[in-house]
Amino acid sequence: MQRVFRVRKQRRFARGIPALALLLAACVTLPDVREPSLASPDAAVRSRFAIVTEETALIETALPSQWWSLFEDETLTALEAEAMEANMDIQAAITHIEESRAQLGLVNATRQPQLAVDASYTRSALSENSPLAALGAPTTGNDFWSLGLQTGWKLDLWGHLRFVSESAEARLRATGYGMEAVKVSVAGDVARTYLLLRGVQAQETLVEQNRQIAEELVRMAESRERNGVATRFDTAAAHADLAGIEAHLSRLHHQRDVLMNALALLLGKPPRDLNERLTAADLPPIPRRLPVGIPSELARQRPDILQAEARLHAAVADIGAAQADFYPRITLTGSIGVQAFEFSDLGSWASRRYSLGPTFYLPIFEGGRLKRNLALSEARHRLAGIDYQQTVLRAWHEVDDALGAYSTELKRHELLQFAMTQNRTALTVAQRAYQEGSADFTTVLVARRSLLASQAELTDCATASALSVVALYRALGGGWSSELAVSASDKS
Repeated sequence: MQRVFRVRKQRRFARGIPALALLLAACVTLPDVREPSLASPDAAVRSRFAIVTEETALIETALPSQWWSLFEDETLTALEAEAMEANMDIQAAITHIEESRAQLGLVNATRQPQLAVDASYTRSALSENSPLAALGAPTTGNDFWSLGLQTGWKLDLWGHLRFVSESAEARLRATGYGMEAVKVSVAGDVARTYLLLRGVQAQETLVEQNRQIAEELVRMAESRERNGVATRFDTAAAHADLAGIEAHLSRLHHQRDVLMNALALLLGKPPRDLNERLTAADLPPIPRRLPVGIPSELARQRPDILQAEARLHAAVADIGAAQADFYPRITLTGSIGVQAFEFSDLGSWASRRYSLGPTFYLPIFEGGRLKRNLALSEARHRLAGIDYQQTVLRAWHEVDDALGAYSTELKRHELLQFAMTQNRTALTVAQRAYQEGSADFTTVLVARRSLLASQAELTDCATASALSVVALYRALGGGWSSELAVSASDKS
C-alpha cells in the first residue's frame, strides 16, 4: 500500500514539473537594454553640402560598386579584380565566415532532439573471495549483451538556446560585414598604391627631363669656361646640380620598386612579379564625375558600421542568454533497447528495456557565477555600444577630411599650374640672358631649380588629388553593396 502511494506521489511530482516550468517561463522577459545614442553631425552635413555645391564634379547619386573604374585605367581595374580573388586578407576573412557559420551550426544543433545508438558487450566474473560469492553467487564468467537507442531533447522554455543562436547569427552577420570591410580596405590600398606608383613614375620622367637639361647646362658651362667667358664656379655649380638630380633620380627608382612590391603583396604575389606589367605610364586624370551618395545613407554604405551594429545585437542576445541561465533547465530523455546474457536472447521480448522521463536542473548556489556572467555580458554590451558610437563618429570624420582634401587639392593644383608656367618662362629668359652674357650662371640655376620644384610640387598635387578620391570612396564605404554581403554570408 505504501509503495502504491509513493508511485502515485512520484507521478504527480513528475506531472508537476512541466507545470512549474511553464509558470516560471511566464515570468521571463526579454533583456531590457538601451541602444547607444549618437551625436548629431549637423555641422559635418552642412560642410558636406557646401563642398558638394561648390565642386561640380561631386554628385549626390548612388556609389558605384567599382568606383576605381571612374579613373578609366585598365591596369588599375585589372589589379583590383586580381586583388579581390588573390589577396590574403580577403581569403582569411572568407575563412572567418566559414568558421562563424560552423559555430552557428553547432549552436543550432543543441536545439534539436538528439538520437544515438548504443551497443556493448562485456564478459565478467565475480571473485571467489567477494561477499557475493560467499552468499552463493556464481563465480563463473558471464557474457552480457546490450543494444538500444538513446534520445534527449533540451526544452528551451526560457529562450537560453534561442538567445545563444541569435548571438551566433549576429556574429555571422558581423563576420560577413567584416569581410566586406576588408574588401573596401584592400580596394583602397590597391588604388592608393597604384596611384602613388604612377606619381613616382611621373616624377621620374620629370627628373629625367631635368637631368638632360642639367647635362646641357654642364656642357654649356664647360664650353664657356674653355672660351674664357665663364669661371670655374659655373662649371662646378653645373656638375653639382647634375649630381643632385641623379641622386634624386636614384631615390625615386627605389620608391618605385617598393611600391611595385607593395602591389605584388596586395595581390598575393612574390616580389618583382609585377615589374614587367607596371612599366611607366601617365597618372590617371581625376574623374569628371564623382557620385558620393547622400548623407543619410552613410550608415548603410559603410560595412564597418554594419559590423559594429551586428556585434551590438550579439551582445544584447548574450545578455538574454545570461539572464535565462538563472532559470531551471528541463531535458526530456529516453532510451529503449534489449539486454541479455546470451546473444541469442536479444531478440526475445523478455530482454526489452526502456526508460523515459524529464530531467530537471535548477541552479541554487554557484558561488556567484551566474551573476558575474550576467555582469560580464552587460559590460561587453556597453563596450559594443561604445565601439558602435566610435565607428559612426570616425566615419563622419573620415568623410569630412576626405571631402576637404579633395576640394583643397583641386584649388592647389590650379595655383601650382600657374606657378609652373611662370617658372618656365623665367627659366627661358634666364637661359637666353646667360647665353648672351647679360646674366650669370647663378640666375640660370635658381630659375631651373624653381621650375623643377614647381613641376615636382604640381606632380605631387596631381597624385594627392587622385589619392583624395581614393580616400573619399574609402570613407564612404564604396566598393561593396549590402546585397552582395548577404549573398556572401548565405553561401554554404
